[in-house]
Amino acid sequence: MSLKKGIRDQGLGISKQPIPPNPRLLGLIAGMGDLPMAIALEAKKIGYRVTGIALQPPADESLKDYVDDFYKIRIGRFGTIIKTLKKLSIKETVMAGKVPKSLLYQNKASLMPDLRAVKFLLSLKDYSDDTFMQAISAELKKEGITLLNTTAFTKNLLTPEGVLTKKHPQKNQWKDIEFGWRIVKEIGRLDIGQTIIVKDMAVMAVEAIEGTDETILRGGCLAKENAVVIKASKPQQDMRLDVPVVGINTLLTMKKVKANLLALEAGKSIIIDKERFIKEADKAEIAVVGVK
Repeated sequence: MSLKKGIRDQGLGISKQPIPPNPRLLGLIAGMGDLPMAIALEAKKIGYRVTGIALQPPADESLKDYVDDFYKIRIGRFGTIIKTLKKLSIKETVMAGKVPKSLLYQNKASLMPDLRAVKFLLSLKDYSDDTFMQAISAELKKEGITLLNTTAFTKNLLTPEGVLTKKHPQKNQWKDIEFGWRIVKEIGRLDIGQTIIVKDMAVMAVEAIEGTDETILRGGCLAKENAVVIKASKPQQDMRLDVPVVGINTLLTMKKVKANLLALEAGKSIIIDKERFIKEADKAEIAVVGVK
């Protein structure tokens, strides 16, 4: 069946087909990466009509072919995002994909914030991830829009417990995981980051605003080789928001610095394209383990 295309709202949106009567509607607010596409596919399988909103920047148009309706909206146009969801009678949303918080510290004019976004930013007590994301959820709730758990659409992508690859951690690396686990949980509790790099029971790098890949590069360079990458959810993790995610790019980054072990929290982290991910990890001789 061909998909009818139409232009909406001054070129911001693309509608592919007429909205059927009384569908289950889902708004997918998307940043970078492959997670939004994976969620769109799963949501459609279980009966949702999915409207994708690609945040500009950093998202591109990759999501367009995976959703029923597609909009590009500047990340600073918070009021426009809410108006779009309400106009389409969307009462359920999910947020997925990386949105670098460093955007806030670049040229703020480039974000083109609307009045609602300005008021929102001024209302925050700080710019920590938890404060930021919980405030967004509260703003949506005020408008009758429910933010759903990411894991509602990614159960098949959750990290299982145990060693997932042919390569197993070395004996000393199990000690690194045990050593690093309480530290990664503590930086999560303090809402600093989700990732640390460890070698020989010493912390090489701690994730902050730069994100996982940059942390791996920094810590891996200091470790020289055989670094252990540990990524876990926060103790207070809200599964609607900022769930730890890894994908092929994570492995490519690890290869650059010869890091050879990735430890993820089982049941509370997501592996994009899991089957391919494990195959690529095996090729790169990187051990991957799900830690409970």
